Amino acid sequence: MNKIVSYTLKPPTQERLMASALSYLDRYGTTSANLRMVLQRKTSRVCAALDLDAADYDAMIDAVVARCVTSGLLDDARYAESKIASERGKGRSSRRISAVLAAKGVPAGIAAQQIADSDVDDLSAAKILARKKRLGPWRKVPADPTRRNKEMAALCRAGFSYEIARRIVDADAIDTLD
Repeated sequence: MNKIVSYTLKPPTQERLMASALSYLDRYGTTSANLRMVLQRKTSRVCAALDLDAADYDAMIDAVVARCVTSGLLDDARYAESKIASERGKGRSSRRISAVLAAKGVPAGIAAQQIADSDVDDLSAAKILARKKRLGPWRKVPADPTRRNKEMAALCRAGFSYEIARRIVDADAIDTLD
């Protein structure tokens, strides 16, 4: 038998928004800008159902986000550092990482500084991606011009420069890339 669960929606309060923020932060790492967007979406849904103006709750959302920042639950620099390490391990380029961080609301200055401070550069990340996709010296079949062009395109679409892509694809052995 299917049970129908119904509940009544209540207008947002600072306590409810804080509980929502803590619940979200318990599950996901995020930035202050992204948490603000999450809380605004939640508030908008409730306000639409209750015929309230969602803009009236913006100050409350800002207070909750500020409280999370001051308590240390949110740190954009720490999030950026963690995300960069994760993305570099997947073989992602600096351009792609910058785009991911910008989409999450990390300020451009923090993102650029964290990428510059990263231990892994674009060549190392390109080698990781080439190994995973079996490009360049990791390919199992000999390179022909068509395959070479496809490998170059794959690396360039991943955000790596033409020079790095050419260096990876044209390498005869893995040792020559170092």
